[in-house]
Amino acid sequence: MFRILKKEVVGKNLNKFVIEAPLVPKNYKPGQFVVIRIDEKGERIPITIADVDKEKGTVTVFVQEVGKTTFKLGTLKEGDYISDVVGPLGKPAEIVKVGTVVMIGGGVGAAIIYPETKAFKEEGNYVISIMGFRSKEYVILEDEIRKYSDEFYIFTDDGSYGKKGFTTNGLQELIDAGRKMDLVVSIGPALMMKKISEMTRKYNVKTIVSLNSIMMDATGMCGGCRVEVGGESKFACVDGPEFDGHKVNFDLLIKRLSIYKKEEEKALRLYENCVSEEKREY
Repeated sequence: MFRILKKEVVGKNLNKFVIEAPLVPKNYKPGQFVVIRIDEKGERIPITIADVDKEKGTVTVFVQEVGKTTFKLGTLKEGDYISDVVGPLGKPAEIVKVGTVVMIGGGVGAAIIYPETKAFKEEGNYVISIMGFRSKEYVILEDEIRKYSDEFYIFTDDGSYGKKGFTTNGLQELIDAGRKMDLVVSIGPALMMKKISEMTRKYNVKTIVSLNSIMMDATGMCGGCRVEVGGESKFACVDGPEFDGHKVNFDLLIKRLSIYKKEEEKALRLYENCVSEEKREY
């Protein structure tokens, strides 16, 4: 059992958890994730590791409430226990000195961007960060990412904070200004990563993306996270989650991400009805 040491609501339907899981930080590197199962009958969900504390043996994750399991996770409090926290899983990000690295994060993707931004900066790169959120109430990790960025730009869809627009607008501004880019790292919604990859392909700028495919066992056994990269089938859990964005079949990825949408909506409605009935009985 893994104890929740700290829980903080950091945005609309967005929770930050600090979980006691001492074996995870020992081998963690930026880009990796954990699989969480709330209880023995629970669904396995992959969650990106935003930070670790090796001395305290803790893992920090950000979880957006989008389905039954993440909503249920959001009901847990400090001191509560989670049945399983497995990891670190997946291949670490390749952190090397290349020159100028543009870090582009959308929404909860900021949780992956943060440790990688820190790592690329500490490796000696010039780091430009472009972050995008739906609105001000969804902004996370701004101060942390800004701290390790030589340049920092933030966009919101509705213009409630930073510049109004999308991360693609930020990248286009750099392109129009003729800025040198040796590497782009784009992490967030699949559609955002697709658009960014299409933009950088024109200029032959290497682009890395982290794929958020449907994942179950996270060991390469179930095949649920299968993605097409360079015309070959890859498993995001063991071959990734990071891949060359110019080789990813994003259309297939986006299609597969919605394959269980109806079942997920049904499960969430049933869960919400159960919670409502329990409250009435109470």
